[in-house]
Amino acid sequence: MAKKTSKSKSKKESKPRVHKDLEGFQITVDQFGEIKSNMSIEKINEFLNEKVEDKKLQERPDYEEIRKPKKTKKK
Repeated sequence: MAKKTSKSKSKKESKPRVHKDLEGFQITVDQFGEIKSNMSIEKINEFLNEKVEDKKLQERPDYEEIRKPKKTKKK
């Protein structure tokens, strides 16, 4: 009889690779289906807006204008 290997255990124990801007990010879903995170949704959305292309918006004629980062005014 062949021995079973414990490859599935080692895969579960290893941490996934993450972008350096999201280092330490953790997200869980509790028993009621609520999403719990240690990072604010605003910071996550800001990261996604910078790094991920929105395929649905690419068809719009003003897409390049939308993608340009907005300059913030310093006081």
